[in-house]
Amino acid sequence: MLVSIMLLRTLIIAPYEVPSGSMIPTLQVGDFVLATKFSYGYSRFSLPFSPNLFGGRIWGSEPHRGDIAVFRYTHDTSIDYVKRIVGLPGDHIQMTDGKLYLNGIEVPRTDMGHYEVIDENGRLLSGERYREDLPGSGGRSTVSHEILKLDDEGFANNTPEYVVPEGYFFAMGDDRDDSADSRFQGDGPDDLGFVPMQNLVGRTPIVAFSIDLKHPWWQVWYWPVEIRWGRILHLLH
Repeated sequence: MLVSIMLLRTLIIAPYEVPSGSMIPTLQVGDFVLATKFSYGYSRFSLPFSPNLFGGRIWGSEPHRGDIAVFRYTHDTSIDYVKRIVGLPGDHIQMTDGKLYLNGIEVPRTDMGHYEVIDENGRLLSGERYREDLPGSGGRSTVSHEILKLDDEGFANNTPEYVVPEGYFFAMGDDRDDSADSRFQGDGPDDLGFVPMQNLVGRTPIVAFSIDLKHPWWQVWYWPVEIRWGRILHLLH
């Protein structure tokens, strides 16, 4: 039984918790997503404890623009990140006045109105919600998804143009002003940089379970009101 569970988690599908608000509104703090391990092939990070048995990927396939992916953090591969892939090898990525540019063309977005949300630190954030239409890749159609914007100021909203190197991808959070992602290219603890393809763990197509845990986990009598019933088996875009 244990061997079967290990094989399932290694080769097919595995759950991952969303600990931060960097992917709000697509993902919420307390979501548990399922990652399909076979989507991008297998690397050493697909294995328990990530033994350094081989490099690169076996049966590897390139991710698609717009995919929500689980991958290992570039500065500490014991840490899992969940972000959206917005750039592939050869893509030119830039943020100007808070707008995303892909290969020199502004990515279309539609204003969907005002929003307020509580982040993982209990702060009330207020800004605008947009539907962004990210050009697909590999023959796939446009990926429409929601993003949040607080403002258009600062470095994260006005970056240099990045060219994604071969063998890497560019990841961003949907909460554009509260995400440590590939826009940050230094050596600091919040600087993700370009992500090697071999760091990919899997694609996340669905939320399996979600809970807004405001009380200690062992106080199970609060679970019925803290479970986000509407997000169970929620499909992601």
